[in-house]
Amino acid sequence: MVRLHEGRSATSRTPEAPVLKPIVYFLVMAAAMMTLSMSGVLPGFRVDGFTAALVGAVVLALANALLKPVLFLLTLPITILTLGLFLLVLNALMLWITARVVPGMHLEGALTTLVASLILSLVGMVWNAISKDDGRRHERDRD
Repeated sequence: MVRLHEGRSATSRTPEAPVLKPIVYFLVMAAAMMTLSMSGVLPGFRVDGFTAALVGAVVLALANALLKPVLFLLTLPITILTLGLFLLVLNALMLWITARVVPGMHLEGALTTLVASLILSLVGMVWNAISKDDGRRHERDRD
């Protein structure tokens, strides 16, 4: 039997967990986009349907995975000078790029883009905190 860190065996992991986690993440982010769009809190942020929101969540994740690291390195001096606050601008830029690529996603204005990216970032942070797997669940299941 192959042993993993913390004394857990490789067979104690459920095969569904790695597959379901990103799917649920995309659904949560799409629901957050739809809620933000339908709530009227940000009139300049509009998503035309759940499909557009779901595609937007996937494209935003791809932009964050592929473009953001490169832009982070290019803007590192500005990020350091602003004590990290420039990362909020990078998040807004990723959302703006997503809205330009995805049909059915509309953003009007820089402030709307910045606030929408802040809200979606908070949703993502909460999701990561809730879905974090630190091994305690596996230990609890064994008992």
